[in-house]
Amino acid sequence: MSQNNMSQNKKTIAVFFGGRSPEHDVSVVTGLQILSAIDAQSFDAFPVYITTEGEWLVGDLLKDRANYMLSPQTRKEVQAVTLDLKPGRRARLVPLKTGLFGGAKPLEFDVAIPSFHGLFGEDGNIQGLFEVAGVPYAGMRTMASSILMDKGATKKVLQGVSIPVLPYAMIYRPDQGTMIEEGALKTMMGEVKFPCIVKPSHLGSSIGVAKANNIEDLRASLPGIFEYDDAAIIEPFVDNLVEYNVAVSKVFGEMKTSAIERPKATEELLDFKQKYLSGKDSKTGQKLGGDEGGTKTPGTISQGMLSLTRELNPKLKPQQEQNIKDWALAMFKAVEGTGAPRIDFIGNEKTGELWLNEVNPWPGSIGYFLWEAAEDSILFTDLLTGLIEEALKENKKRSLPKDPVPVDARLLKRA
Repeated sequence: MSQNNMSQNKKTIAVFFGGRSPEHDVSVVTGLQILSAIDAQSFDAFPVYITTEGEWLVGDLLKDRANYMLSPQTRKEVQAVTLDLKPGRRARLVPLKTGLFGGAKPLEFDVAIPSFHGLFGEDGNIQGLFEVAGVPYAGMRTMASSILMDKGATKKVLQGVSIPVLPYAMIYRPDQGTMIEEGALKTMMGEVKFPCIVKPSHLGSSIGVAKANNIEDLRASLPGIFEYDDAAIIEPFVDNLVEYNVAVSKVFGEMKTSAIERPKATEELLDFKQKYLSGKDSKTGQKLGGDEGGTKTPGTISQGMLSLTRELNPKLKPQQEQNIKDWALAMFKAVEGTGAPRIDFIGNEKTGELWLNEVNPWPGSIGYFLWEAAEDSILFTDLLTGLIEEALKENKKRSLPKDPVPVDARLLKRA
């Protein structure tokens, strides 16, 4: 990719996606949707794909979902890069001098949009790297990303601001193997009783989630979780389960909540394929999951990335709706939130009880359909513009002098 193709009058946006995560494929879909929805009149955007092995690649063919996963032939048409970690200048990706692209020049950009899901991307790791390099980036900051991708840490923060959460217990992968003795497992469960829900502590997309009716079920479910995560979290199973999701952001000037959605489950739990591979666009009938997402047409509410069937703006009791919005805002304040995270609640439909379940620092396709369906509708393109502008403001707030050591603290001679 050549910088000559980038307009000098526009900010250049690098959309990062993929990564070394079990949620790699979903991240690719999110990244491509974002790439197609960015306002082309205001910004130039290009993809930065991180492979499952951790290699960073750029190239025009990465804009087309049909090229994933890369074949040996398409692999020859992309360029391997690495991030320049020296702060204080425009962010840039430095080509690795191998093969055909040995003479390529650095690729500069103004803002990064890290569109990762799960490990090594949504969990504060890439955010910390951008902080080190002084790169403006969209979404949650390092601390918030790290806390919110750890379900146990999230619950501690929520308890600290009096937001209702279910009782829980953490189970950690043994030093050797993946099986835990029954007696030790019962001790680890604490006050959590059967039936219970067990899931990875650091993953999303419903990967690894299982219901355990007894200790045998629980033991059997852990090896699969420990293959991808070093910790599992267990919670009581909620009867008459109902879910509600809402997004929060302050990129529009003040903190706002999006529309509320109620996912419609046909089974007790939504497994990964049901959640991400079942949807079709309600208007076109086309299967979602590629470049079809991210409508820019005013007044059109799309069904979102690889959507499960959902009800937007469901009929709720006034107090329930108020609680969902208030608790989502309280969570956002507690972690000094940025970006547009999605907050997931679960409840007992018969009793009306509600608990904040987990937070997605960077939800699939940024949960744009929730903002399109909000009382004051915000289109995907406008949401992305707000996130880009917030990224620049946050970076400016955190900037340091060229020599960050105060004069009175300098122990070494300066030139």
